[in-house]
Amino acid sequence: LSELGSESAKIKAMGIMDKLSTDKTVKVLNILEKNIQDGSKLSTLLNHVSFKLCNFTALCRTEFLHLSPINIMTSPNMPKAVYIEDVIERVIQYTKFHLQNTLYPQYDPVYRLDPHGGGVLSSKAKRAKCSTHKQRVIVMLYNKVCDIVSSLSELLEIQLLTDTTILQVSSMGITPFFVENVSELQLCAIKLVTAVST
Repeated sequence: LSELGSESAKIKAMGIMDKLSTDKTVKVLNILEKNIQDGSKLSTLLNHVSFKLCNFTALCRTEFLHLSPINIMTSPNMPKAVYIEDVIERVIQYTKFHLQNTLYPQYDPVYRLDPHGGGVLSSKAKRAKCSTHKQRVIVMLYNKVCDIVSSLSELLEIQLLTDTTILQVSSMGITPFFVENVSELQLCAIKLVTAVST
């Protein structure tokens, strides 16, 4: 998947993605959409082994997403047929899901659920108890999601989206400003919010 992503990035950089057959490109996007479908509903399990496996699966799904919106849809001079609404919506669903359920809880303890249903701690107390160490897979997932948020802003400059999609994208762009320890994501969100506004 990583190789697919990097090779398609080279094709995009060379500016020749539009030379590929439109039918084949649309087929690739549809296949990618089916493969990421379960990733948008993937739940983060609490026990450590399942958590690692779950997030590794999430990372693989992100590689699929990395290929479809960033390298294909944002390539120059692409035909209108490649801007498939279902693929765009799936990317947004997936990204929002993993921001809210995987990344925000990992980076900001205020977003974590207490599995034991213990007493309510203040935001400051929760943040004070937080460890700054992150698993490698979480950091990789975070970086990929930042790329996806950036590429969505690029996509907005190329293609008009439906009002419903714009509302989802807007909430995705605004929420990071209420989360701590996600400064890179906040920079990407600034680009996204600016693209929505224009």
